[in-house]
Amino acid sequence: MARNLSSSCKLCRREGVKLMLKGARCESSKCAFTRRPYAPGVHGTGRPPRQTDFGKQLREKQKAKRLYGISETQFANYYEKAMKTKGDSGVNLVTLLELRLDNAVYRTGFAKSRASARQLVSHGQILVNNKPVNIPSFLVKSGDILTVRENKKNKGPWKELSEELKNHVAPSWLTVEPGTLTVKVTSLPSAEELKEAFDPKLIIEFYSR
Repeated sequence: MARNLSSSCKLCRREGVKLMLKGARCESSKCAFTRRPYAPGVHGTGRPPRQTDFGKQLREKQKAKRLYGISETQFANYYEKAMKTKGDSGVNLVTLLELRLDNAVYRTGFAKSRASARQLVSHGQILVNNKPVNIPSFLVKSGDILTVRENKKNKGPWKELSEELKNHVAPSWLTVEPGTLTVKVTSLPSAEELKEAFDPKLIIEFYSR
């Protein structure tokens, strides 16, 4: 997919909310959004423009797209799939985004950001049901087992990860075993756990125009 090479910090400032695109840095005093909590550019410190309904819908869509690091085409495809699935379309949309393999790896605590998780998946370091999967957009399902390649467990970022995972709180739909670096997808994400930095209803309205 096409990569967004612009500054991650500018994306957070443009959307007016921390998207946690740089992991631990976003929680530190070095965070650009903390130091400059206004939109980037020469007009960023001026009076914010009045938003129309379309503008609000667009901003929510952009937040979600940038949060999960996916392209416009991919996002539109998720919308189409969410609309064809029974139930609340907004909940369906966020569920599909959450079930992406790179997001599941991030949620387990294996990576500090979704970008890092995507890199781990792309480099083939994650196995799904003992089979290598290097597609970040791969959708996990209930019952899937995620593991780290055996020859990688004692190398690089994986060395100290077992201890770090003991203090990490994963969502209820993922069961993490820190000692073996194994994760089981026990269920689909519940609606209560899908409260993100964006409003999925406005996104549905955006594409339904």
